[in-house]
Amino acid sequence: MSSPDIGAQAEERALQYLQQQGLSVVNRNYRCRRGEIDLIMVDANTLVFVEVRYRNSARFGGALESVNNSKQKRIIHTAQHYLQQQSSSHNNYRFDVIAISPNQHAPEISWIKDAFQLN
Repeated sequence: MSSPDIGAQAEERALQYLQQQGLSVVNRNYRCRRGEIDLIMVDANTLVFVEVRYRNSARFGGALESVNNSKQKRIIHTAQHYLQQQSSSHNNYRFDVIAISPNQHAPEISWIKDAFQLN
């Protein structure tokens, strides 16, 4: 399976997981010149920008560690672009990370709410 296929599969798994937790999808793969946000969802009255990371191996760092400062800045800029382009009734927002790693029986999903904030 190719990397884009694996990434799309991981995003679909994350979406299903978050929907099971009560979140609603607003947008998938929102893109602008500065970057992309995998999932934009609503959790109660909060708009949630979700970065989905999959790592087959922790050899070069795990999925969570791959959301470094540079990646966070790109996500924040893209979220700001989204907020400027959309008329949203949500005053609250946060940045979450879904980290997916392989496990013997089923993929392991870690959900980090409010993983990072505007600096």
